[in-house]
Amino acid sequence: MSVHADQKPWTVPALAEAKRQGRRMAMLTAYDAGFARVMDQNGIDLVLVGDSLGMVVQGHGSTLPVTVPDIAYHTAAVARVLKQALLVSDLPFQADATPERALDASVALLQAGAQMVKLEGAGHKLDVIRFLSERDIPVCAHLGLTPQSVLKLGGFKLQGRDEQAAARLRADALAVQEAGASMLVLECVPTPLAQQITASLGIPTIGIGAGPHCDGQVLVLHDFLGLDSGHRRPRFVKDFLAEGGSVAGAVRAYAEAVRDGSFPDAAHAYA
Repeated sequence: MSVHADQKPWTVPALAEAKRQGRRMAMLTAYDAGFARVMDQNGIDLVLVGDSLGMVVQGHGSTLPVTVPDIAYHTAAVARVLKQALLVSDLPFQADATPERALDASVALLQAGAQMVKLEGAGHKLDVIRFLSERDIPVCAHLGLTPQSVLKLGGFKLQGRDEQAAARLRADALAVQEAGASMLVLECVPTPLAQQITASLGIPTIGIGAGPHCDGQVLVLHDFLGLDSGHRRPRFVKDFLAEGGSVAGAVRAYAEAVRDGSFPDAAHAYA
């Protein structure tokens, strides 16, 4: 599915329109111009410069060591080549600890080429989301397994298993929407819970380990290509390079599987 010259570039308002139309969105992480160009030319709608780069690019054991200059550097490299996809960049650990810090970090990332920033959690982060959105900075929220909270969570674990935790996630999802978030990533939550949250929101949800009912899907580049990142491979990961035959073929296969609903299947989700 190569991108045609007459296809309009993705914008923040187009995300909500895609949800209304029932058009599933395909998202991947990228950290350099080469991979970003292939994604942009083969049907990827959103590209994320994730703080996952701390683990898959820098070799750290978590995302915690990643800094704003790290994200800004990779954002600029990716932004230079994107023509169609919408570029989202992570606010790294504690860059969003206060609204003012989040504003400074977000300005740096938008000036590097991002069109939206992503931050993890709810609670006091609601004030941050509201502060940024009131200043015309598009925000993607992130709930469920939030990797920046790995020390508090005790590891990378499925979230929302019991009803109390599920109720909290449902409430948090509505709260981030109310605070002004334009999109929500749901990571490692049971499929029925993700389906409920997606149905309750007017903003699109992007799932990673959250089942097939989200409005879109995202995978980390290295996982999607079947590369050994030095960490245990999550259940929701699928090696698309094995069936795509090339990086471009893998990108097309992933985008098509997301759009037709064949990925993720039951083997790549949590009941």
